[in-house]
Amino acid sequence: METLLASLQRSRLGKWTGRDVTRLSKLYRSVCYDLSLVQSREWGVRLEQYLNDLVAQGHNCLYRAPPRSLDTALTFLSDGFPALLRKRKNFFFVALALFAIPFLVSFWLTKSDQATAEWLVDKTAMEHSRESYSKAFYNSIDARYADERSRMVGFYVQNNIGIAFQCFAFGVTFGIGTVVKLLFNGIALGAISGYLVSEGLGDNFFSFAISHGSFELTAIAVAGAAGLLVGWGMVHPGELSRAESLRVHGLDAIKLASGSGFMLAIAALIEAYFSPMAIPHAVKYVVGTMLWLIVFLYLGFGGRGMVELARSGKIQRATTKTSGISSVGARQQTL
Repeated sequence: METLLASLQRSRLGKWTGRDVTRLSKLYRSVCYDLSLVQSREWGVRLEQYLNDLVAQGHNCLYRAPPRSLDTALTFLSDGFPALLRKRKNFFFVALALFAIPFLVSFWLTKSDQATAEWLVDKTAMEHSRESYSKAFYNSIDARYADERSRMVGFYVQNNIGIAFQCFAFGVTFGIGTVVKLLFNGIALGAISGYLVSEGLGDNFFSFAISHGSFELTAIAVAGAAGLLVGWGMVHPGELSRAESLRVHGLDAIKLASGSGFMLAIAALIEAYFSPMAIPHAVKYVVGTMLWLIVFLYLGFGGRGMVELARSGKIQRATTKTSGISSVGARQQTL
């Protein structure tokens, strides 16, 4: 078994032959039996340690995860991520409410009374926003536009993903930090939006934000859902231990956070190159509306075909036929 393990560990999983897997399976069962015999009869610590190490190597060899590929990542983003978000939709809707309700309230208050905005947002940020949206960003698409927008992509990615990561990471504070972060961002964005509308700059602002906002704002709510999921796993472990609950819920949370990062990357590209373009606002509203519809269809219907196949058992049967390693591993687990 030592010789076989040394050979298999030096080669890629795809180069293993059926004979190698069968032989490893038999030897693994044999060594597991030897280990249990040595342990029950107390035939020596050194012998027990030697066999235990051999069993551990065999287990890692049989159960090691297949290498990740680009196809795996694309499949997750196209099917797995939206399906998982629908599975955890309650956390998403709670995060959405924590963000949207403060946004709407602060928007209405600052739109009606500009003085309220100074209580909610730093005055310097308000003045900077008014200056930014008081004039057109660009008059034409030229070399200056291309140079400046290319530099802004990195800033948008860093800023947006930073906010989303905080919403997710603060879940370890039993979800309290995530709740505070969602409330704070909703209040701040709503206050600035209402202030700009009261200054007569609503058209400039909304025509700029409507396109990338579909991906960006939804992604922040998804990241918030991931943070709330982590917090829920810590607060309400159920029949699991707290560590096991955190592991189970945390795995889904990490997947949701990854999907959120993907959406924020798309939002950064749109915000950098399309949102400030020197084109009629009506065009931006039409494109922005279409992007909101795309986000809704993607998250609402993406991966439904895969879910139906899983329910019918077709995916399971296909996996059993194609994954020799997994089937061998399942038999070893039963033994």
